[in-house]
Amino acid sequence: MHVKRSQLQQAVEQGLLESQQADALWRFLSVQNQHVPRFQASHVLYYLGGLIALAAMSLFITLGWERFGGWGLTGIALAYGSGSLWLGRVLLRRQLALPAGILLALAVSLTPLAVYGAQHALGWWAGDTPYRDYHRLIDWRWMLMELATLASGVVLLWRYRLPFIMLPVAVTLWYMSMDLAPYLAGLDYADWTLSRLVSVYFGLLMLGLAFWVDVRSGRQPDYAFWLYLFGGLAFWGGLSLLDSDSELGKFGYLCVNLLLIACGTALARRVLAVLGGLGVAAYLGHLAYSVFRDSLLFPLALSLLGLAVVGLGVWWQRREAVLRQRLHALLPRPLRQLLAGLAD
Repeated sequence: MHVKRSQLQQAVEQGLLESQQADALWRFLSVQNQHVPRFQASHVLYYLGGLIALAAMSLFITLGWERFGGWGLTGIALAYGSGSLWLGRVLLRRQLALPAGILLALAVSLTPLAVYGAQHALGWWAGDTPYRDYHRLIDWRWMLMELATLASGVVLLWRYRLPFIMLPVAVTLWYMSMDLAPYLAGLDYADWTLSRLVSVYFGLLMLGLAFWVDVRSGRQPDYAFWLYLFGGLAFWGGLSLLDSDSELGKFGYLCVNLLLIACGTALARRVLAVLGGLGVAAYLGHLAYSVFRDSLLFPLALSLLGLAVVGLGVWWQRREAVLRQRLHALLPRPLRQLLAGLAD
């Protein structure tokens, strides 16, 4: 529940709180939530600056950097990463957890550049593929760089416990899901069908890991956000791109997306609900433009279905407390505690 200053003022006007109590409560809540990401100027600047720095040292590395040679690239990555790590620790000592986490994530994101340079210097890099292709080409040879990035991310996450460090970890897991496909198939290129299947299964594993992290951490702080985001994208993207000539298979796709909406709603994870909603819209579009292309009754039937769903929402709201209590009683204790915390 998000409390606004105006709501506390209304409580004062209604005699529920004294003015001094409202001021003290607001100061307490402000201190408690100062490190929670919110849509405010300072946090927007933190993330904007951090994403620019991350992109500069990853997506926008050009061929000109290759002139520094293997050890030169490794030295640049280590120097830049050490500086980010030092500055992040300084900010953390000053109780600025959000910008500190962004700088530590930047340090993790420099790991593949350092490993790439070392591989080149030692003669372990086969072929002439430059580093700039790391973020756009599927190639199993990136695996050592990805494993090193995961290792550095896990070490810094264990040491500093800052959720934003999960961003490069989640992105790297996503990359691995694509790079593993040709490696597992023994191919020198990415087979399209295999890539989609690997994306589905790897996305499911990431979502399972995100759920486990959610239950273990209780979302204080939220370590699982990036795992849900990229795991959901990998799973839903791969599933949506799979071809199925069977209407039963397409109906199964609808059911999976409805399950995503339900899980996203229960766990308060908007990304799952949004992806599920897009999948439902895609299935309804398939019905409208393929199955019932010339039907006059389909729009009417779909409208009635929409109204029925709205009616189900009204029914649920009136009985929500009782239904939630019954459903929670069927769940294991850690999950009940997580859902109870979300409801609070």
